[in-house]
Amino acid sequence: MSGVVKIDITESAETLKTLLIQQKTAFGKERIQALYLLKSRQAETVQHLAVILGRNRVTVQRWLRQYRVGGLPKLLEVRKSQGRPMVIPKQAIACLEKELKDPEGFSSYGEVQTWLYAELGIKANYHVVHNLVRYKLKSKLKVTLTKKLCARLARIREF
Repeated sequence: MSGVVKIDITESAETLKTLLIQQKTAFGKERIQALYLLKSRQAETVQHLAVILGRNRVTVQRWLRQYRVGGLPKLLEVRKSQGRPMVIPKQAIACLEKELKDPEGFSSYGEVQTWLYAELGIKANYHVVHNLVRYKLKSKLKVTLTKKLCARLARIREF
């Protein structure tokens, strides 16, 4: 018969039901539910299963192919997106952290930019340097106090 699912589900319906309850994400629940519906014969064809789950037929077929190839671990495997590579590599970040701990430090993010280019040959945008130093490394730049500010602080202390 055309459209009938030819898959051997090794887990029992009870096991799938307990796995379904244990799933914490919708990602896992959908996939386990698909297997459960097939095992308990509530869905006979991939098309019917897709309608019940509210997914495209091709998506359900992909899930079943993943199950055939690697079982439950492959079906529930969550792949992490690679994303865009960092402009500043991890070795450079480690060098920058050491440099930021230096008492003299940097007086501006532009100075950090210049240091990265001069020492490591890394050309990074000001915004990238600012986000890295301020938010990822949680570091503040060493700011020299001006004479006016020093005088004002001295007057406040005397008060």
